[in-house]
Amino acid sequence: MSDEKLVGIVLVSHSAAVAASVAELAAGLAGGGTTAPVAPAGGVEGGGLGTSAELISAAAASVDRGAGVAVLTDLGSAVLTVKTLLAEGDELPAHTRLVDAPFVEGAVAAVVTASSGADLAAVEAAASEAYTYRKV
Repeated sequence: MSDEKLVGIVLVSHSAAVAASVAELAAGLAGGGTTAPVAPAGGVEGGGLGTSAELISAAAASVDRGAGVAVLTDLGSAVLTVKTLLAEGDELPAHTRLVDAPFVEGAVAAVVTASSGADLAAVEAAASEAYTYRKV
């Protein structure tokens, strides 16, 4: 099963701690068995707040298993950084997609769905559907 092509997930936050914590939460909630590769890309080199194109590119490369990469972001400049990387065309693995989803709920939905072997479109749909989750 380790040869299975799974969609990789990259979580881009302005904070390294937030990205790492959400990655840990999502992977933990994905349950037992094979978990889709998930990597945090938080903050900037040196540990400050912000967004780093280099950290995002490295995270995407690290989770690429040939089935595509779903990138979820927290705030505005993270979105802009990912859009810039996608526009450059060679900075991210082929079939990398910026997913419009809430950061925490979308990350959990993306990792759970990707871990089931779903394709990139299904992972994106599951993460985006997290906007409809009601809490009250």
